[in-house]
Amino acid sequence: MSDTPPAPHRGLRAIALFEAAKGVIAILGAAALAAIGPDALQREIQSGLTHLGIAVERGSSALLDAITPQTVHIAIAVGLVYAGMRLLEAWGLWRHRAWASWLGCIGAAAYLPFEIYALWHHPDWLTWGVFVLNVVIVLVLARDLQRRRRGPA
Repeated sequence: MSDTPPAPHRGLRAIALFEAAKGVIAILGAAALAAIGPDALQREIQSGLTHLGIAVERGSSALLDAITPQTVHIAIAVGLVYAGMRLLEAWGLWRHRAWASWLGCIGAAAYLPFEIYALWHHPDWLTWGVFVLNVVIVLVLARDLQRRRRGPA
């Protein structure tokens, strides 16, 4: 009898890669925010809104007024914490750690009520795709936890 845990199945590895990708994207987003800064971010958002036909000026838009050095730093910090959590979860799933399955299952399940709400109001293919993906993730991780609880077969 061996004390080594069974090798993780492909579903866990796929989820680990997905979580790692989300972590890398979050790091890139935080780095982009740090690189562009609040002034350039305001100009780009204003330009994008103008391109959409929404005329706004600084001082008259709550969105533009909310972009300050402090809020950009907070957004960067939140992005880095999120990235750290995603990368930690990815590492744990890749290494077949039970805590990572718990973290992923609870994290993905927490989004489901919001996704059901979104489906109720915007039932398009993207909303359905995100919902189905999160349900599959919850089921795969819950199955892993259930298999661990039963012990080696």
